[in-house]
Amino acid sequence: MSFVPTKVFFTKGVGRHKEYLSSFELALRDAKIEKCNLVTVSSIFPPKCERISVEEGLKLLSPGQITFAVMARNATNEYNRLISASVGVAIPADDTQYGYLSEHHPYGESDEQCGEYAEDLAATMLATTLGIEFDPNKDWDEREGIYKMSGKIINSYNITQSAEGENGLWTTVISCAVLLP
Repeated sequence: MSFVPTKVFFTKGVGRHKEYLSSFELALRDAKIEKCNLVTVSSIFPPKCERISVEEGLKLLSPGQITFAVMARNATNEYNRLISASVGVAIPADDTQYGYLSEHHPYGESDEQCGEYAEDLAATMLATTLGIEFDPNKDWDEREGIYKMSGKIINSYNITQSAEGENGLWTTVISCAVLLP
């Protein structure tokens, strides 16, 4: 089965349970994609791919369906440990070109920190592919301005989930880009 995705939706979730695997299942349920057989793929945002809402995307899924996703995932069973998972997105202005999706899943980073890092990763990968010159030592805000002023990158964003571990439970966070035919 080979296809180039034409639609994508973004979702995230958190799950808590005494069992590691069950906490992952609960995160999938929170993200509303537990009914799928997920296959993780690498990080290309296909040309001409349309972003749709979670609700629209869920209507296109059937229980047991093999479903391709770029997934960031993190888990902990340590009380108060902050975990996060983010998918960053960078889309080129020319919709016949491909963009990038990136995964970041750190410990100790807030939603904002994690999301900005993931978005920066995706935008930097796209910028290097498009030949945009930039100083990698500049901070994200400065580079983001350079990327967008080049006229070659139209949009970047992220979807991020964070949570703190709870006593006696596994906590799992996920963020996903679900790719559809």
